[in-house]
Amino acid sequence: MIRPASEATSHARPSAAQPRAQGWITGVEHYENFPVGSLLVPSALRPAVVAIYRFARYADDVADEGDAPAEQRLAELERLRRALGGARQDAHPVVDALREQTRGHRLSDDEFLALLSAFEQDVNVTRYRDLQELLDYCRRSADPVGRLVLQLFGARGPRTEPLSDAICTALQLINFLQDFAIDWSRGRLYLPLQDLNAAGLDETGIDAAVRAGRAPAELRNLFAQQATRCGTLLESGAPLAGLVPTRLALELRAILAGGRRILEQFERDGFDPIARRPKIGWRDAPALIRLMFVKPARP
Repeated sequence: MIRPASEATSHARPSAAQPRAQGWITGVEHYENFPVGSLLVPSALRPAVVAIYRFARYADDVADEGDAPAEQRLAELERLRRALGGARQDAHPVVDALREQTRGHRLSDDEFLALLSAFEQDVNVTRYRDLQELLDYCRRSADPVGRLVLQLFGARGPRTEPLSDAICTALQLINFLQDFAIDWSRGRLYLPLQDLNAAGLDETGIDAAVRAGRAPAELRNLFAQQATRCGTLLESGAPLAGLVPTRLALELRAILAGGRRILEQFERDGFDPIARRPKIGWRDAPALIRLMFVKPARP
């Protein structure tokens, strides 16, 4: 998910089942690659973008952060689902803040329910048999945010939505590569088992690689194949920047540049996110500017 620059973080990490009274999980520090919610977003839309992010970030943290048992995580996600249904007895502060924006901009609850279904899946599902299963997860965990932003800008339609989905799914898959070792430490593997087995690898080998702090050649080759897939998918959505309003186009160019830069770092480091996790910092500014203006293929 995308973190607005205005939000502060703390190093404390409370249990996901113990948010403050206002309903937020607080104190969880997040690193984000892609700056949605920046000054490029018109001021009239910025509160809605931030509300969407905060809902998604909170629900994602419920699924991922802290040490709460699965039952408590699922109960809190269900509480969010009921609150979206609108019953007064099921009110939730996170949804209350979101509701002000969904009403004002006529946003459907369908995309938020899709996000919740993905986060609920995260609680119980830790392996994906093939690419199609993983893409189905991405359709619910990433694509809804892009669709909502398109709708806010009055740019959602049959031409733009598939391109947005391609970008969002690609960014999600890039993030899986970036956080490979982190996810493994949490018991999760976002690498299709079919691809893993086709490369002659298994989970024992992954565990040994993470313990050793570096990936062997055969695993790096598999990472390289996954990165190529991500890059192809990302670029297939790049023409979207030519179909949306100027300020959203600039925002999209920045987001695309972030994804491209992570993939560049990935290749530079020998396709080994275990040894070195790709991460964007201030030194990447020249590269990001260069990558903002890569000419996309015609849609």
